[in-house]
Amino acid sequence: QLHLVESGGGLVQPGGSLRLSCAASGFALDYYAVGWFRQAPGKEREGVSCISSSGQTFDYADSVKGRFTISRNKADDTVYLQMNSLEPEDTGIYYCASDLFYSGCAPRDFTDWGPGIQVTVSS
Repeated sequence: QLHLVESGGGLVQPGGSLRLSCAASGFALDYYAVGWFRQAPGKEREGVSCISSSGQTFDYADSVKGRFTISRNKADDTVYLQMNSLEPEDTGIYYCASDLFYSGCAPRDFTDWGPGIQVTVSS
């Protein structure tokens, strides 16, 4: 099993920004498609943004388009999710996940998952 670790979460006021990072241990994340997902209390896990291994294919949930940006840095083998103009509705546990193939941005499309990190948007 591949090991992923998320970082960069926390508490932020509405309108603020956070940058989440997804790093891997024991393998090169560079070869994998990576997705960011979130789960709010009482709700199903949903896809937020995903990116192919090449970085040329990516998807965003409608609710985050124009506010979030996914990117990958091959030099440090990390995938980032820059989150701007955060809203209380963005609150939840954020997970990164990886898969060898890019076939969509739904939880079922990814095999290996990080433990998740809390993001809270509140005044």
